[in-house]
Amino acid sequence: MVTARDDVWVIIPMYEEATIIHEVVAELRRTFPNVVCIDDGSTDGSAALARRAGAVVVHHPVNLGQGAALQTGIEFARERPGARWFLTFDADGQHQVEDAVSLLDELARGDHDMVIGTRFGSGSVSVPLLKRAVLRTVVRCSPSLRQLRLSDTHNGLRAFNRTVAETMEITSDGMGHASEIISLIRRRGWRVGEVPVTIRYTAYSMAKGQSLLNAVNIAFDAVVRTKSGSLR
Repeated sequence: MVTARDDVWVIIPMYEEATIIHEVVAELRRTFPNVVCIDDGSTDGSAALARRAGAVVVHHPVNLGQGAALQTGIEFARERPGARWFLTFDADGQHQVEDAVSLLDELARGDHDMVIGTRFGSGSVSVPLLKRAVLRTVVRCSPSLRQLRLSDTHNGLRAFNRTVAETMEITSDGMGHASEIISLIRRRGWRVGEVPVTIRYTAYSMAKGQSLLNAVNIAFDAVVRTKSGSLR
């Protein structure tokens, strides 16, 4: 079980999250002392609020997309002395700290290199119908995802060890990074598992989240990657 939280780094990609980022960071830091927010070109004061709540802030001068922000955060975190465990966490308040702890505890058992949260596990809250349909379609259309036994590949709550952090190379700047991470799992042979999590679907998080059209585009991208062999 992970008990020494000072060897964990929480990585938060952040863009225009002034409404809630102080609350998200403050809640996290009650459990995890090391939080880095990657300010992806925000103009609303998100960086100052995150810093005030106790996060380290790394800046992108312009908006590069969530994939690029995640890669920047991983590169920063893996260079910190003593960093052993890594956690990606969304900035919009959807994720819960207790779920992050559960992922890290599962990771620390040593059976996995990465553990991903799933919205479709026992005890998880219901997912909006259209979002559920799109996410399920991604899995149905990809034999590789079924082989990995993953049910929610586009969940932003992920925990991983140093082996993964040192070799993570996300090149998809935007939201297609989730499909790319699955490709990396296959190519690098990382051992992956899932833990059920509960997503807080608030009016704010729904507004900040993926539109249905963009989610369909991501699903299409995953199917294309599978057919081209990059997910096999």
